[in-house]
Amino acid sequence: MTDKIEGYKERVDADMEARLVWDQDLIFTASTQRGYDMEFDANVQMGCMPLEGLLLSLAGCMAIDVVSILQKMRCRLSSMSMKVHGKRSETPPQRLLSVVMELFLKGDNLAEEKVQRAISLSSEKYCSVHNSLREDIDIQTIYHIE
Repeated sequence: MTDKIEGYKERVDADMEARLVWDQDLIFTASTQRGYDMEFDANVQMGCMPLEGLLLSLAGCMAIDVVSILQKMRCRLSSMSMKVHGKRSETPPQRLLSVVMELFLKGDNLAEEKVQRAISLSSEKYCSVHNSLREDIDIQTIYHIE
């Protein structure tokens, strides 16, 4: 007897793949197909909460875009860091209600217009994580040029 699940495809059409393995308690190891690992832990003892992973993914995606765009605009960054602030719902599913990304930028030729344009291009066009999130999440970006 063969088990068939309605709608299941034997071959999945996907560009990416990741794997999640239960380690113990509520701790899981997530691995990308290229071999990068991350620990998720509901009790935040051995790894980050999944929602923190989402915040980090959003920050990483936006940061990569902003640095790349500013470099193409001939800005010479000497440093860039980011704080990401997330507000969750108090009731299940305790999803994100708002996100504030705070960028700290330092370098030469960093005009406010260029930074605003880089952030706008990332959030509206290039950042795959930002554009994958629900439209009703309030995502804001703040920047500081030193």
